[in-house]
Amino acid sequence: MKSRIQLDPKIVVCIVYVIAMFMVSMDGTIVNVILPTISNEFNLDPSSTSGINIGYLVSLAVFLPVAGWLGDRFGTKRIFLIALGVFTAASFLCGFANNLQTLNLFRVLQGAGGGILTPVGMAILFRTFSPEERPKVSRSLVLPIAFAPAIGPIVGGFFTEQLSWRWAFYINVPFGIMVLLIGVLFLKEHKEPTAGRLDLPGFLLSASGFSMMMYAMNIGPSKGWDSPVIMYTGIIGAVLVLSFILLELRVDQPMLDLRLLSDRLFRTLGTISLFSMAGLLGMLFVFPLMYQSALHASALESGLTTFPEAIGLMVASRMMPLTTKKLGIHQVIQMGLLSTIIIYTLISLVGPTANPWLLRALLFSVGVCLGHTVVAIQYSTFTNINSASMGMAATLFNVQNRIGSAMGVAILASILGAAGADTMGTNGHVNLSSYQFALFGSAILLVIALLFAMRLKKDDFKATIPKQDRANSLDVKPVKSG
Repeated sequence: MKSRIQLDPKIVVCIVYVIAMFMVSMDGTIVNVILPTISNEFNLDPSSTSGINIGYLVSLAVFLPVAGWLGDRFGTKRIFLIALGVFTAASFLCGFANNLQTLNLFRVLQGAGGGILTPVGMAILFRTFSPEERPKVSRSLVLPIAFAPAIGPIVGGFFTEQLSWRWAFYINVPFGIMVLLIGVLFLKEHKEPTAGRLDLPGFLLSASGFSMMMYAMNIGPSKGWDSPVIMYTGIIGAVLVLSFILLELRVDQPMLDLRLLSDRLFRTLGTISLFSMAGLLGMLFVFPLMYQSALHASALESGLTTFPEAIGLMVASRMMPLTTKKLGIHQVIQMGLLSTIIIYTLISLVGPTANPWLLRALLFSVGVCLGHTVVAIQYSTFTNINSASMGMAATLFNVQNRIGSAMGVAILASILGAAGADTMGTNGHVNLSSYQFALFGSAILLVIALLFAMRLKKDDFKATIPKQDRANSLDVKPVKSG
């Protein structure tokens, strides 16, 4: 009777991972939508609300690099649940904030939880599933990675118009509590005996360097890259990050094991993911702005127009078993990027005044095509990474993705400023060419990803194919494991 009420550990991990990562992934785009409403309620200038996001991102940049070590040293279950508890409690406090100062403080706390939560959750997931099993869980991976950012503006717009901006934070609380209960009861603990002590110099360098770089990348487009504050912050941050890299390559027990990049597949897929995230998040940043500026649409209306991209991602996750079997993972990644580049270019040419259903069809196609690439990368990146290194590898992968996301938004926001200044012409009409040029820039980011993807080979992904299928899918003899 007891065995009937026990849950499959793999099902538990999928449920916990998907819900927790969905909360974190949606948080960024849902908050962007509610910033104008917050500034009105607190009687503030809209620009002053930028700290709500900056504090979160800087805090995330501080804690993200150390997450892998924390999970290995104190246990992935313990650290994951603590981080989730911090994120959930901070979400509740953000909803109760009655002034900008307390809201900024609670957002910093929320960023600390989110920075630790993501890589530790990914480490738990990939320790649970072998490389052969990971393609089967691709449907779980796509939800928090790409579906959540697309649905965020819709949820944020709905809450702002129908309830209150505070519900954009309260929504995390019931889901956070549910995941905490499931995790406490059913997750299994995992520690790495070789974790060692904290690399304190590495932590100080990474915390200061990454936070300064994140600040510069997020404020630079609006404040101006020639601003002394941005220039000095960015340069000092880059120097500190470079020092951190050199230090981590020399110490015996680094906080972030950069030696993992010596694996060609991990390094190549990580780089592809960095530029893919830059292109995807950049597009999701520019297109809603362009749609609202051209048609004077609300945030909710623009979110609904962008939403087909998320549906396309869901379709892609369903198609993955068939497409990878017929084409191979390397060609799925390459063709997904190439198709998305073409679609991005079409979107930049037709502009927001095109037939709405044409735009929705194009965005749906983006989800299908880029969804194949994103999901394939997620379950293939850690193919050659052993269990002991999984925590460090997941942290490194997430650091790269976070840098890519910030870089994509910063580059495209800078293109907007350079091409269209205030994006308004002298006659009061919106300068659509600036938005279209920025969208074309997102396609260029994917071109860079494609150049790296062309280095992938069929044999790189043998470990992800079930043994019984390898002889048919690969023109090579099966290799011995280990």
